[in-house]
Amino acid sequence: MTRLAPLALLAALAALPLGLGTDPYLLNALITTGILTIGAMSLNLLLGFTGQLSLGHVAFFGIGAYVSALASLGFEVEVGFGLRVVHEPWPAAVGLVLGTLAAGACGYLIGRLSFRVRGAYFVIVTISFAEVVRLVALNWVELTQGPLALTNIPAVTLGLPGLGYWTLKTKAQNYYLVLAVGTLCYLVIGRLVGSRFGRAMRGLKENESLAMSVGINATRTLTVAAVISAAMAGAAGGLYAHYLRIIDPDVFLFATTVTMVIMVVAGGKGTLMGPVVGGLIFGLLPVLLRPVMAPEAQWIVYGLILIAILFAMPKGIVPGLRALGARRRPASPVLEVNPAVQR
Repeated sequence: MTRLAPLALLAALAALPLGLGTDPYLLNALITTGILTIGAMSLNLLLGFTGQLSLGHVAFFGIGAYVSALASLGFEVEVGFGLRVVHEPWPAAVGLVLGTLAAGACGYLIGRLSFRVRGAYFVIVTISFAEVVRLVALNWVELTQGPLALTNIPAVTLGLPGLGYWTLKTKAQNYYLVLAVGTLCYLVIGRLVGSRFGRAMRGLKENESLAMSVGINATRTLTVAAVISAAMAGAAGGLYAHYLRIIDPDVFLFATTVTMVIMVVAGGKGTLMGPVVGGLIFGLLPVLLRPVMAPEAQWIVYGLILIAILFAMPKGIVPGLRALGARRRPASPVLEVNPAVQR
């Protein structure tokens, strides 16, 4: 049954818009929750499977958003010495790919710089990097429009020559796009952690000295994990930009990283389903609480639920449910052997 749980959840999520009809409020909540869940899944690849905490993960999210938006809108900017760079608008789908690649490249840079020392240094480097990128987005007005925001970002258009094209403008269309990208990320992470590379990541998390003694290159392994994690976060940021069609430097807010960390830790770090379950609960919880209580009370209840989950299930919801199921499962009968016939 455990193996069927992801398929059952995917089927339920695919059918959810049919049950909601055209309710724009709930569909919007599901889309934004799905985007943050993809970000949480990417963070879990570092935090859950390698033990490296990235508190600046929102930087890769924002880089993906800005690169994808700028590639789709086009720009003209002076880079110095009288040299101006002019970029004509490209299709939004191409911009989404470029945003993913740019975020992955930044992940490589941060990994190479910080994984030689790791630990608290990696946390400090990621936080500093996120703040530097936010300041660039805020102050490079000629390119990013600064606090005025980039507007009229085109929606994603999909299709093939000869088969036709369609632009994803409705909320239902964007919902299925986010669901498709999230499913792809889940499958990639699942295949990755089940491979030899995934065993290397878990080995570094459990006992780095022992892992290195058997020939695992710690810096290279962690850097590759950072690249994949950052690229997925960049893809989530690109989806965010093309869905809202407007972004500003607030996309780099530290609160977004905190939300991702909550989703990972509460759901169960180091598990495939943990960020998905945590993302759905803590992404939709504010939406469910909003009609019944004031904003101040919502955050109090939000915090109390988080504390209750972590007290009841210290390792997260998914590991906690697995342990509960194992305790309830009847024990297999033990065959007693007569000591007189033991060999």
